[in-house]
Amino acid sequence: MAIGFFALVVALACGFAFLNGFRDVSTAVALSVRTRALTASVAVLLAAVFNFAGAMLSGGFALLSSQALFDLPGGVSGLAILASALAAAILWGIYAWWRGIPLSSTHALVGGFAGAGAAGILVGGHEIGGVDNALLFQVVLPLVLSPAIAFGAAYLLVWPATWAARFTQPDVVHSRFRRAEAVSAAAVAFGHGLQDGQRTISVLLLAGVAAGLYDGGELPLWPVVLTAVLLTAGTLFGGWRISHTLGHKLIRIDPLRGFVAQSLSSLMLFIGAIGLHLPLSTTHTLSSAVLGAGTNQNFSVTHRPMVLRILGFWLLTPLVTAAVAFVLALAFSPLAKL
Repeated sequence: MAIGFFALVVALACGFAFLNGFRDVSTAVALSVRTRALTASVAVLLAAVFNFAGAMLSGGFALLSSQALFDLPGGVSGLAILASALAAAILWGIYAWWRGIPLSSTHALVGGFAGAGAAGILVGGHEIGGVDNALLFQVVLPLVLSPAIAFGAAYLLVWPATWAARFTQPDVVHSRFRRAEAVSAAAVAFGHGLQDGQRTISVLLLAGVAAGLYDGGELPLWPVVLTAVLLTAGTLFGGWRISHTLGHKLIRIDPLRGFVAQSLSSLMLFIGAIGLHLPLSTTHTLSSAVLGAGTNQNFSVTHRPMVLRILGFWLLTPLVTAAVAFVLALAFSPLAKL
């Protein structure tokens, strides 16, 4: 039974990684395509290459994350929690993609863990150790702080950027910043791989420990390669609903502000992954930076109803995935006792 559940978790983790790349490629390249810095095909290929590189380098961080994230019960009970959380995150991610709403896969997954863990306690199972800290440091604080920092910093950085270009012809400014945007788009994709690659790798490592197939020591290569390949595959297939939301519906910005938003977002992702070992949402960070940079203009170009809709989805994400995972974990509970 444990091997069967382990295979189910691996399959769901593959789907989670593919959907992550499929949805978030739009986040990485939307601005570059919108401002004509890159063509759509070149932008997707660029994002795929740097997503793969970032995910391959995220293995060491994922090992630290899996050791500090949760203390799952062993055997089928722990695997059922992982399966329920992954399935809930996938279902909510597909719905959000269909609605064209960018949201965080990390918050969806952690919300799923909370709901599945609560169901396990209800049926007399073991409590997930560390879930309270995970909810605080990986959902509540990043949900509030990282978008606020990205918005405020992007808004402020527009001033020195426009000051530096004050004596340059507008067409020259646009041309230079389009070239710079191509570089910053690659940086965002690399940061996405560093950040989001850790999530799937950590889940696979936790599944191996719960199934008794991994001792939690040296990092095996197969979860890293599998995650990088599936993130890249999802990126190449790319979903453009979210790209249309970020590039056209949310706000209209020029190449200068697009470069500011992408550069700031990539820097925050690098610092979060490498310096602080803090999970940051690529979607939350970049969307907020785009909104902050675009707001610092002489005229209003913000689609406020869309902003409110996105914020509503962000707040609902951990709650909805927790509820769905709770129901799924209750459904799995009879099997966990076999």
